[in-house]
Amino acid sequence: MLTALHIAIVAPFIAAVFVPFLYKKLPKIHTGWFVLTIPAILFVYFLQYLPVTSSKQTVTAVWDWIPSLGIHFTAHVDGLGLLFALLITGIGMLVVLYSIYYLSKEREALNNFYTFLLMFMGAMLGVVLSDNLIVLYTFWEITSLSSFLLISYWYEREKSRYGALKSMLITVMGGFSMLVGFVMLYAMTGTFSIQEIIASAGDITSHDLFIPAMLTILLGAFTKSAQFPFHIWLPDAMEAPTPVSAYLHSATMVKAGIYLVARLSPVFAFSGEWMWIVAGFGIVTLFWGSFSAVQQTDLKGILAFSTVSQLGMILSMLGVGAAAIHFDSMDDNLYIGATTAAIFHLINHATFKGSLFMMAGIVDHETGTRDIRRLGGLMTVMPITFTIAVIGSFSMAGLPPFNGFLSKEMFFTAMVDITSFQAFNMDSFGVLFPVVAWVASIFTFIYSMMLVFKTFTGKMQPEKLDVKPHEAPFGMLLSPIILVSLVIVFGFFPNILAYTVIEPAMASILPSLLGEGEQFYVDIYFWHGWTIELYMTMGVIGIGTLLYLSLRKWVAVYDVFPSSLTLNHIYDQTVAGVEKVSSQLTGAYMTSSIRHYLLYIFSFFVVALVFVLFNKDAFSVDGATAPISVYEGVLAAVLVTTALVVMFTRSRLKAIIGLGVLGYTIALFFVIFRAPDLALTQLIIETVSVALFLLCFYHLPQISRKLENMRFRAGNFIVSLAVGLTVTLIGISANSSRLFESIAGFFPEASYDEAGGKNMVNVILVDFRGFDTLLEILVLAIAAAGIFTMIKLRLAGRNDL
Repeated sequence: MLTALHIAIVAPFIAAVFVPFLYKKLPKIHTGWFVLTIPAILFVYFLQYLPVTSSKQTVTAVWDWIPSLGIHFTAHVDGLGLLFALLITGIGMLVVLYSIYYLSKEREALNNFYTFLLMFMGAMLGVVLSDNLIVLYTFWEITSLSSFLLISYWYEREKSRYGALKSMLITVMGGFSMLVGFVMLYAMTGTFSIQEIIASAGDITSHDLFIPAMLTILLGAFTKSAQFPFHIWLPDAMEAPTPVSAYLHSATMVKAGIYLVARLSPVFAFSGEWMWIVAGFGIVTLFWGSFSAVQQTDLKGILAFSTVSQLGMILSMLGVGAAAIHFDSMDDNLYIGATTAAIFHLINHATFKGSLFMMAGIVDHETGTRDIRRLGGLMTVMPITFTIAVIGSFSMAGLPPFNGFLSKEMFFTAMVDITSFQAFNMDSFGVLFPVVAWVASIFTFIYSMMLVFKTFTGKMQPEKLDVKPHEAPFGMLLSPIILVSLVIVFGFFPNILAYTVIEPAMASILPSLLGEGEQFYVDIYFWHGWTIELYMTMGVIGIGTLLYLSLRKWVAVYDVFPSSLTLNHIYDQTVAGVEKVSSQLTGAYMTSSIRHYLLYIFSFFVVALVFVLFNKDAFSVDGATAPISVYEGVLAAVLVTTALVVMFTRSRLKAIIGLGVLGYTIALFFVIFRAPDLALTQLIIETVSVALFLLCFYHLPQISRKLENMRFRAGNFIVSLAVGLTVTLIGISANSSRLFESIAGFFPEASYDEAGGKNMVNVILVDFRGFDTLLEILVLAIAAAGIFTMIKLRLAGRNDL
């Protein structure tokens, strides 16, 4: 049954239904104020689960969806799921508050924006709180759809449409791959429940499908979390409004892949392939994202590549943390720290990256540009925004005393420790991890300084700005102020998260390491002595400062890379090639001729069915036949004669009359076979069809001489004859093969006793095949809504369809 937990997940979807009505009925009030209540209530609701997860307990609520297939809407709250639920609702609340001041109710279609945003929020909650893989996948694809709508919110802009389509193609491709992996997991374990799969993880490591399932699932996670080389969609997604960027790329969409890797680590982390792939792709993404961010000139472009980099950092720590699974206990296990660092940095990234995106939006909103080449000197006119930028950027760069410094030091520790791991050749090739991590951190330092000093220091250039710069209103500043306040609080008091959030999440990722009554002892603090990690940080600051100051002298290195070899160019060429080939292929068979289309359909029909019929030895003939009465013989002769008349007549009127005779003759067959309901339905349909044909007859174009003199076509004759023979063979085989007892007697009995209906045909349509009928009605309703919308837009003078 549905519980409060289920309602909390679907609440954003329910609220999204009412947003257009509120927008229309209350135009003087910003719609965001109504929407703000949804994440606020949900955030408070999920806070009540903190004591539960802190005590290593979980909450599970089950609603049977398709029990025959093992698909249940099972909501499961543990430490990991609750962490993400709090991020989704907490950051979501601040983003909605920020959007109220960022988006004008006079100039923006707020009904669309908040509808899509609530859809996305509900989908993300479904992803992180679903225990059933199929339900998780359903919500996963809804995130792709709703993010597509959010990114293309300003659909009049070509770049918005391009970015939305790009994200859709890449993430949906990964989603399909992930679904294949889920099916493989079901084949190995016999269940879609994540918790049951984790419980049986040790029994499937040697299964032939184990590695394929791992690879296909990781492909879905990597595409969603913008891991190299699938990261190319994320920078183009910056065309969305800044509140969308702040939400999708700090706490929600891009974190979905991180969540999936963390959630399924107990299943796959026993494998060395998992450790190398996750950590390897993560560290490469970390470097490439930070390296690419330095060449950007758009504030949101820099933040986009920084998000790619930071996601790679988190993923690499989850991969390295998988080493902990290979130990029997937690004693002297340094690798647990990697998982701790991953969770801690997940939280830290949401705080400083959310504030930085909002800062970029404020700069754009108050100056008219995000181009750092046109900015500068804003520190004096926008002091609060400058302070937000300093705190967020310095935290992202890993500088004390902010929270990013703590998780970055823990990251360095994990990268150094993995070099001593005595498995999977980590003790030899693992030395690359701390080296790449250190180099990537230098570029992270550089682009973090660019965000602050290129924007707020130096000489102001008012002639290059679209509007006179000024500080943003307090309402727009409130959300980023709250986030940077958390950056400071979590920096000075990190252990307030230790046993309320971090440790319960670790228990979800590394459950095999905890015995009865055991816990992870999380203790985060600044000073660890003069360690190699501290020296690495000092090197990052020193070399990073030198490279930043000499940026103009070496930035030309980016011009060395030929544009024809970039991943974006390869993507564009691939999409263009696919479109060209598909256009040529479509043009070859889309001839606007119904005869050609029928020829294709019937040819495939004959080849496929005849092949299966004989390949599976399904063709059989039973000599026993029922007696044929005189009435049946006469009606059969009438059918054949009328069909020949329809085929060879040159008169439309005769063809219409012939079709009517065919329909009425079939109705007489139903009467003879004692099916009065079917006979009545057939008579009504034929009467209406003939009447409509005759009404439209006057408006049909005249038949040309060319059509009147059509020649006999052997190909068409062969295909039509083959179709008739195929259907005959199938009918004979079906009548001759009795694999099980006929259900003919079931419907008359069950229709009245179980369904409570006397009309068997109606009962079959409404009850026995109710879902089929419901979906048919749904399809017709969607088509009708689409047609109505297009007509309405056309009448309103909208031609951009």
